Amino acid sequence: MSSIRRQSIISSLIVYFGFALGFFNTYLFIREGGFTKEQFGLTGIFVAFANIMFSVASLGMPAYIGKFFPYYKSNLPDKKNDQLAIALIIPTIGFLLVLAAGLAFKNIVVDKVFNNSPQLLQYYYWTFPFGYGYTIFLVLEAWAWQYRRAVIANFLKEVAFRLMVTILVVLTTIHFIKSFDVFIGLYAFTYLLLVAILLYYLHKKGNLHFSFSLSKVTTRLRPKIVAMISYIWGGSLVYHISNVFDTIIIVAILPNGLAPAGIYTLAQNISSLVYAPQRAVVSAALGPLSQAWRDKDLPKINRIYHRSAINQLVFSAAMFSLIWLNFDDGITTFNLQEDYRYAKYIFLFIGLTKVIDMGTGLNSQILSTSNYWKFELMTGLILLALTLPINFLLTQRLGMYGPAIANIIAFTIYNAIRYVFIWKKFHMQPFTIHTVYALLVALISFSVCLVFFDDQRGIEWILIRSTVFCVLFLTGVILLKVSPDLQPVLGTVRKKLRL
Repeated sequence: MSSIRRQSIISSLIVYFGFALGFFNTYLFIREGGFTKEQFGLTGIFVAFANIMFSVASLGMPAYIGKFFPYYKSNLPDKKNDQLAIALIIPTIGFLLVLAAGLAFKNIVVDKVFNNSPQLLQYYYWTFPFGYGYTIFLVLEAWAWQYRRAVIANFLKEVAFRLMVTILVVLTTIHFIKSFDVFIGLYAFTYLLLVAILLYYLHKKGNLHFSFSLSKVTTRLRPKIVAMISYIWGGSLVYHISNVFDTIIIVAILPNGLAPAGIYTLAQNISSLVYAPQRAVVSAALGPLSQAWRDKDLPKINRIYHRSAINQLVFSAAMFSLIWLNFDDGITTFNLQEDYRYAKYIFLFIGLTKVIDMGTGLNSQILSTSNYWKFELMTGLILLALTLPINFLLTQRLGMYGPAIANIIAFTIYNAIRYVFIWKKFHMQPFTIHTVYALLVALISFSVCLVFFDDQRGIEWILIRSTVFCVLFLTGVILLKVSPDLQPVLGTVRKKLRL
């Protein structure tokens, strides 16, 4: 667990630095005199479209790497390992099909569905290079994780990408980039640049191996590979559609859809802070989980399950509380466009959805690396069946608040089903008495800050409110020994600081 803990901590620090940079970008987008809500909403739509393109074009290749990498690694020399070549060629072919469909059906479907968002139609073609770069990067990222290169992959995705956006936004703000047209054209190629950097890094580290002849491992495991990626691809497709359908339905249904999508995107960006540690934990734990299933080491899997759940819950509960306590003050203090205040209650539901998802641990990764990966597709179909109609109905009735409420309903049911399945099949479940302790400590710390500081405004009160919450929360977590990973971390810090 120490290796997972170390990579998780380093990756978490990188992720949070990236999110700090992302919030600076968001500030540049939404401050008074910055970009319009429609322009900010367009960047959110680019990400939503990229997720759909990835889910269609990738054809389950990240899961194929995660599941079968140990078999290739232990049975083939590097020069004869054809897994990476397969994992890159198939998504490229898949993306060509996506591109062909996107071009063929633009006039028939896209122009009619998004006819109330003219800027999206204007920049529609730029979504494709962005989506292809995103697809290939996520495949290479899965490869990097298996070589314990999670730190560099997380740095590129969470920091380098946002740094490039910062540069583009600043250059546009000072009019070095003369128009939004040029901004979008450059923005569309950011992930392709990250792909080139990650390929170069893996090559320098000796982790980049291409063989274009089918190996004995591929030949022997082909039936299992095809069956597995078919189910995983289907599950991934419905999951990603469910994840981004909220933004798309806002643009498609609401008048001048990109403006409310911009407000919704702010709530999503802020709620991503609540979710940030999961990416670090997943990237560090996926390789060990895959190996543990191969070794039939259920106690190790159970330890990872428990610790991932409590560590993620501690992070997410604290971050949700801090954001909610400071939301209104942040809008006023940083002179943001007043319409973005409507994002607060969107964040409430999206943020709680993230807390629920984080608190149930790595149930998705445990299922996808086990022999029950077919269940991922089944639960994904249930999620899609819930998400699409509820999103549509609530968006019509409640406007931009509807998708956030729909998602907390759908994802709560989705996680409950996977929780019960893992409990029944493997006799594992992520909750302990420490789960209750974590929630109580967060609730008490939140309530104290709300009672004493809720009406105060200004940067100094944001700092005071946040400091008091963190002191109360961390004190409770330490005294109650909520996380078994916290004491070793504190010991390391004391040793480094010679305390």
